[in-house]
Amino acid sequence: MSRLDDNKAVVGRWFTEFWGETCNLSVVDDIAAPDMLLKYSLHAPRRGHADIKAFMTGFRSAFPDLKFWGTAELIAEGDYVVGQWEGGGTHTGPAFDDFLAGRLPAATGRKMHFTGTTVLRVKDGRIAEEIGLDDGVTALTQLGLIRPAA
Repeated sequence: MSRLDDNKAVVGRWFTEFWGETCNLSVVDDIAAPDMLLKYSLHAPRRGHADIKAFMTGFRSAFPDLKFWGTAELIAEGDYVVGQWEGGGTHTGPAFDDFLAGRLPAATGRKMHFTGTTVLRVKDGRIAEEIGLDDGVTALTQLGLIRPAA
């Protein structure tokens, strides 16, 4: 396999095991760089294994059915892999205060479903950065944290 294929395999595993239907937090130790940066517009940036695991633990606790899946083939160039995705979940868990736009009280029952594109940088077979552009306006509107224009 080429380096690009290897990088796509690492990212494919990350998308499946970290962001998929169930979360295997050991994948963070397996394929994330120790100082990995995880950055999306909905949340404050996270850095490092412990911070990234804490983020996902809280996110999945608040949204127990949270899952994301790819909507196109991964594209690789150099150290970068780009993926398109969609996903979401239902807020049936505890209060959640990790959205930059506001806090959700416990178990609102609100559903979010949105899309995005993510660029990941792979260095020496480990994910060094995951920076995503998500449709946060859609998710935050569905969750009632922002209001649609009148």
